[in-house]
Amino acid sequence: MTEERKTEENTNILEIRCPQCGAPAGYDIIRQLYLCGYCGSQVTVRDANLQVHGFRKIRSEKLRESMKQYHLCRASCTGCGAAVVFEESEALSSCSFCGSSLVRRDYLSSEDMPESVIPFALTEAEARERLEEWCHENRTKAEARHLKKITDRLRGFYLPYEMVRGPVAMDTGRMDIGKEYSCEGFMNCEFINRSKQLDNLLLNGMEPYDLKDLKGFDFGYLAGQRVKISDLDEEVLADRIRQETAVSYTPYVRKVFQTRAVLISPDVNSALRLPVLLPAYYVSEGNLCAAVNGQTGKVSVRAEKKSYYYFLPWWLKAILATVLICLVFTAAAFLLGMGLKEAFLIAGMLGIVMIVIMLCLFSDYSGGTFAVEAGHEIFTSGKKTFHRERGGLVMDDEVLESRVEEPVFFYKIKDKMEPVILKFATPWRILRMILTAFAAVFLPVIIALFLNGFDFRRLELGGSAVWFCIMVPVVPVYLLKLGILNLYDKPQIWLLKEDGTRQRYHDYSDVLNRENIKAFLRLLFVPPVCFVIWICIAVFCAMCWWTAFGFGI
Repeated sequence: MTEERKTEENTNILEIRCPQCGAPAGYDIIRQLYLCGYCGSQVTVRDANLQVHGFRKIRSEKLRESMKQYHLCRASCTGCGAAVVFEESEALSSCSFCGSSLVRRDYLSSEDMPESVIPFALTEAEARERLEEWCHENRTKAEARHLKKITDRLRGFYLPYEMVRGPVAMDTGRMDIGKEYSCEGFMNCEFINRSKQLDNLLLNGMEPYDLKDLKGFDFGYLAGQRVKISDLDEEVLADRIRQETAVSYTPYVRKVFQTRAVLISPDVNSALRLPVLLPAYYVSEGNLCAAVNGQTGKVSVRAEKKSYYYFLPWWLKAILATVLICLVFTAAAFLLGMGLKEAFLIAGMLGIVMIVIMLCLFSDYSGGTFAVEAGHEIFTSGKKTFHRERGGLVMDDEVLESRVEEPVFFYKIKDKMEPVILKFATPWRILRMILTAFAAVFLPVIIALFLNGFDFRRLELGGSAVWFCIMVPVVPVYLLKLGILNLYDKPQIWLLKEDGTRQRYHDYSDVLNRENIKAFLRLLFVPPVCFVIWICIAVFCAMCWWTAFGFGI
């Protein structure tokens, strides 16, 4: 083997090298640059991308030279438009993706070929065996019965993907609040399908791929296989990259915000994008299609029939929840001996309060119309994968995990974005909110107890009747909606230091804000509003007195 070949094989396009010592540099999300693990030197994102672009230029020149040794053909589908490159000796008459006829001609360009590829590790017979095994394990499904009849049509293809690697900036937040939070992540090689005709969810189902087998592309890999050429324009591809990036980070963002209803707007402009070829076996007939990962043997099958998902507007959810609560209360009251008429009457009064509470609880910014979404369910063979060992397939002991690293949130502190840990609805904050709500409902009673020396026998709860009528519906609304939203609008913040330690940060700017103080003083002393405020204070003081000592004093 020549020295040039050895150097090429030892060059890993995924590694960013330190310009000082040549050691691999890892990305530091907190500092937002690459750091050498050996000498501590720094590599900016721009310099890292320049390294990879230089490597790609060299690979592209070698690819054009190597193509001269091969005789290849290109076939274009008259139906779906798919284009496939294959060896001249292979006979292809129909499209494997839609069944239409193919138009065949010579292939004279290397520009459609990416510089990197993961070679096939499974033979066609082994891939067919994996698909038949899935059919046996899922024999009750109609898809399994139909697939068994067409497994002989399973064919191998190198499919075009875009490999995304690098830093990702995101604006995130809950759907039910307007505030957004910035976070930074790192895509450690995410593959995005570049085929217009193929089902993106189906191909996602057979991932992940193991990057240890990533090689520089050579036309020798086409022996006995076919290459599907990318047919996705740049705008559609960029949008697909953003969508899949958002999907990849959704579990992390949901965990932080403690809800499934989150918004993620990713910016991947700083990430490196590399076109690659990935091995897959594919078969389709009508609405049924299946794919087998050509490296790991993982099976992905798309359901023949669509599944329909119905979405109700938030106001209808609130009405249904109120009706359900009233019916449960009526049934419970009737079982406990209350008359049916009286139970319905009290449930109706309860419903007036509950409808207000439920409307606030279910309200959001996602619209208020009925919606129906349809899609094909994707079945897979699970997380087990295989590798070749001594000429046969052996199941892997370890499960291939996602290559997405956990993001770091950034928060503006003293006009500078700082890396932080955000916590929202912690147990202590929830408990404090509940205690505050309880104190708000019984505030006149609590004050009255202090006035009468905690003499519970002298308490006259009727003195606080007006207060209860106002606060009983208001406090649950605050507790269920406004209070919880306030938790996500004002998070608890821990600063992340470069040495890995954390420091609690307290933001008192809102409390000590001059405008807030001025507004409070304006309410107390600027007429005519101040007159209403002082009357309300006087009435509240009278309620506390009457609750403490009764109406006779």
